[in-house]
Amino acid sequence: MSALRRKFGDDYQVVTTSSSGSGLQPQGPGQGPQQQLVPKKKRQRFVDKNGRCNVQHGNLGSETSRYLSDLFTTLVDLKWRWNLFIFILTYTVAWLFMASMWWVIAYTRGDLNKAHVGNYTPCVANVYNFPSAFLFFIETEATIGYGYRYITDKCPEGIILFLFQSILGSIVDAFLIGCMFIKMSQPKKRAETLMFSEHAVISMRDGKLTLMFRVGNLRNSHMVSAQIRCKLLKSRQTPEGEFLPLDQLELDVGFSTGADQLFLVSPLTICHVIDAKSPFYDLSQRSMQSEQFEIVVILEGIVETTGMTCQARTSYTEDEVLWGHRFFPVISLEEGFFKVDYSQFHATFEVPTPPYSVKEQEEMLLMSSPLIAPAITNSKERHNSVECLDGLDDISTKLPSKLQKITGREDFPKKLLRMSSTTSEKAYSLGDLPMKLQRISSVPGNSEEKLVSKTTKMLSDPMSQSVADLPPKLQKMAGGATRMEGNLPAKLRKMNSDRFT
Repeated sequence: MSALRRKFGDDYQVVTTSSSGSGLQPQGPGQGPQQQLVPKKKRQRFVDKNGRCNVQHGNLGSETSRYLSDLFTTLVDLKWRWNLFIFILTYTVAWLFMASMWWVIAYTRGDLNKAHVGNYTPCVANVYNFPSAFLFFIETEATIGYGYRYITDKCPEGIILFLFQSILGSIVDAFLIGCMFIKMSQPKKRAETLMFSEHAVISMRDGKLTLMFRVGNLRNSHMVSAQIRCKLLKSRQTPEGEFLPLDQLELDVGFSTGADQLFLVSPLTICHVIDAKSPFYDLSQRSMQSEQFEIVVILEGIVETTGMTCQARTSYTEDEVLWGHRFFPVISLEEGFFKVDYSQFHATFEVPTPPYSVKEQEEMLLMSSPLIAPAITNSKERHNSVECLDGLDDISTKLPSKLQKITGREDFPKKLLRMSSTTSEKAYSLGDLPMKLQRISSVPGNSEEKLVSKTTKMLSDPMSQSVADLPPKLQKMAGGATRMEGNLPAKLRKMNSDRFT
């Protein structure tokens, strides 16, 4: 098979066929399946490798008049052969028209018949026929002025035509010569010296699955303010059933970190980290064989020598993305300078890369770590308990100022609630642990079990009986509160007791 590929190239693919159920002749003993060369179906690209967009505008109808409203840009966008044709045709028609005007003036004045009369002063001296009128116009328009043919002061209509010829000639020169100058100075050819790697690769970099491709500048002149962008073109269908052909999605190549601003002196490797925000979050090595997408790369910058903006484009289809490959290094340190070896610019080599997508890797990581899910659940419950305590603080701030002073010292119930919430969360999280860890946690003498039983006992007894079990500091606070409650009216004592219960 490899020999066939080397012989016929990549434009053909080898297909193995069997003779069963077909009109082929039966195979002899020891013969394997037959192989046929089938022309490989070419992938329809939106942007070619050279940057040309495969888009044609049709059925414009009356909208074609918009091209004439911007005639200068239309002429600049034309191909060179049409520009040269229009350039030659315009000057030829203008010259013939103006030469005809000079010949008509000479004919109407009778200068063609009286040109050889000695005492007769014609409108234009030495104009006898149309060729001589054409030569006079060319000498005047090109400011050659041989001195043999000249206009006299006896012809006012000739003077007016001479002024009109000068104005019209300046307009035609400015339009056509300006169009040709802009056409020649366009920086499109500058993009020919900006290189892109033939393939894009996907491999691990800094512990993350990354899509990479390489760009380079062949000239010594720099690209000022070079910036790179990537678009993913992929057809998709919305949940409402709308089909979007060639839907454009942005690929982050360092916009948030400034990595998209390039100092393009030597070849650079552009990276797109595949994460949860990436369109390739579900892409794996197996799914890439059935996917159809196109990555369009756009490199923009200012040409240092001309100051004009240049744009280079290319694209990568799914067949041109290599999974598990990495680019060869091309920069080496020589004596006093760095050398770039462009022979290895497109070369890649295989590296160990997991064939799974980033989504599948994260799911496998969650399945292999059973403690992650209970921790997330307990953190949510702990957050809810803290919100409940904050709600109690808000309720206490709404009491009258006198009650706030009286009850301000009695914060031990809140402390006990926080202790109980922490210990209950720990006790509840034991049920989410494996059986082996639950047995270890249920051994008598465990500090966590003692803490849970102690806190439960403190909360189950009445407030008056649990004072003796509290620390000395809390006992003083509780005793002071009891003495203060004895001095309160019956209505306030009832309100205060309802608050604690």
